Amino acid sequence: MLEHVVTRIVHTLLAVAAAIIFLLSFLVVADVIGRGAFNSPVKGTPEIVSMSIVIICFLLAAYAVQSGGMLRTDVIVSMFGRRGYAFADIVTGLLGAGFFLLIVWGSFEPALHAWTSNEFEGEGALRVPVWPARIVVMFGSALVVAIYLGQALLAILALIRPDGARPPQRSAH
Repeated sequence: MLEHVVTRIVHTLLAVAAAIIFLLSFLVVADVIGRGAFNSPVKGTPEIVSMSIVIICFLLAAYAVQSGGMLRTDVIVSMFGRRGYAFADIVTGLLGAGFFLLIVWGSFEPALHAWTSNEFEGEGALRVPVWPARIVVMFGSALVVAIYLGQALLAILALIRPDGARPPQRSAH
């Protein structure tokens, strides 16, 4: 049940990231045309694009982890069979969860500060608020922590009860 909810959230974030990328393409084209044809670029494009890239990365991080798209080397692990994969998944899950937990912990105070102080990026005609990117970094990282811990738990169950536990899912990328 929980896995279904997480999968639904991950796919929703994937769709939001795709929509942002789609909209950014129009902004960049308008900026290039405005700059080249009218010598008048779209104001705030660099700020919007830089914030959007951060947002897109952390919206997609949970999908990358859940789908098995994160970088991994299976050459050595495959020599140890199913138990080797399970052990590697436990280590990967715990290390990944720890890393992203540090991101959550480190981004909490800056996100709170950006929200309460109304922090903006850029100067002049268009100033872009910073808090959406900081909140997405924190939320996306927290979701990745949950996914990594879930994968580690499934791997532990696979080691304890090899016939009763479902092995961690691998995608064919």
